[in-house]
Amino acid sequence: MTETQDATSAHSHEPHHEKLGSKLNWLRAGVLGANDGIVSTAGIVVGVAGATTDRTAVLMAGIAGLVAGALSMAGGEYVSVSTQRDTERAMLRLEKQELKTMPEAEERELAEIYEEKGLSPELAARVAKELSENDALSAHAEAELGIDPDGLTSPWQAAWASLLSFSVGALLPLLAIALPPVSWRVWACVIAVAAGLFITGYVSARLGNARARRAVLRNVGVGLLTMLVTYYVGTLFGVATG
Repeated sequence: MTETQDATSAHSHEPHHEKLGSKLNWLRAGVLGANDGIVSTAGIVVGVAGATTDRTAVLMAGIAGLVAGALSMAGGEYVSVSTQRDTERAMLRLEKQELKTMPEAEERELAEIYEEKGLSPELAARVAKELSENDALSAHAEAELGIDPDGLTSPWQAAWASLLSFSVGALLPLLAIALPPVSWRVWACVIAVAAGLFITGYVSARLGNARARRAVLRNVGVGLLTMLVTYYVGTLFGVATG
């Protein structure tokens, strides 16, 4: 076995950069969806808790917020990804038509792209020729459009991922304010939400190779401010019940 074959074999188990990047994007989106669920639901239940001591009212408001928020996130993601997918398909159809009607021009265009990336004209022409002979559409879609024809995102997959991640995040403040006694349920919710936002802020920062401390402080700060404002709004417009 040659040295090149040894190297290829040694790295055969490692994920491709594109696949790894796609997985990280999905994971980051899931973390951010959970973060949205935590903050928005916490704002609702703390606001209602500031308005009334009725546990049922707080719980129902939280459940309504969870359902509405999860469906809104799922619907928005479905529409957004569907629009993106339709645009990508239209671009691929146009590229396919151009490859069919003027293959030589498209091959020269592909070679020019690789020249701009630093390859010599001779090597760029050879790479473009070999890639075009192997799978012209994939080669041109990746180089010109930044699209993987076999890896278009599913709108339904994106919608379900958003719905589930938001719901999981929303359960944290909902349970934290529904289970403890009335006298300290708000503080229990604040502590639980701060802990949850610490985790989501840290994970999202690590996934994005950003500074964790700044992301965590920003994340927790926004959540605490949201609960503070909604609590006093609830207190201002609330009614006293037994």
